[in-house]
Amino acid sequence: MPTHDATTASCHVLTFKEGMLSAIAHDLRLRVERFRVELDDDGRSITARFEADSLRVECAVKDGRDDPGALRDGQRRDIEANIAKDVLHARRHPTIEFRSTAVHGEGDQRQIEGTLRLHGVERSIHATARREGGRWSAEVSIHQPDFGIKPFSAMLGTLKIQPQVRVRISVPG
Repeated sequence: MPTHDATTASCHVLTFKEGMLSAIAHDLRLRVERFRVELDDDGRSITARFEADSLRVECAVKDGRDDPGALRDGQRRDIEANIAKDVLHARRHPTIEFRSTAVHGEGDQRQIEGTLRLHGVERSIHATARREGGRWSAEVSIHQPDFGIKPFSAMLGTLKIQPQVRVRISVPG
């Protein structure tokens, strides 16, 4: 059974700003540092576990492009602490888990259906995985309130994160 972690795979969370003061904020690409993805030998079963306190700011994103110098180290640390403590409540909900219920398809594309447990709430999700350059990649949109998560908001709601985030994962294959 192939198993992958951050040494062979990647998992990113993309957040998007909104609100009246969004011009002073940043879209973000976050990297999940501690996770494990297990695939059965025929690729028809997937389980994954992500540590909720291991999200790190990889970079700010402006107009769809990386903006690596936009955030100071202190800002990065503040964002990371806020995500773990106030958004994901990582002490109460330390892990995020996915278990596939069905994997369909042939060739370089698979439809994946499964259950995501996030913030103590389970919901069905689906994604399309595509193989390119020796890797399988999938992206899924997650509506935070569906999982009982209140998106980050500051300055009386004039600066906030959109409720929808995108999660991208890539594993060898």
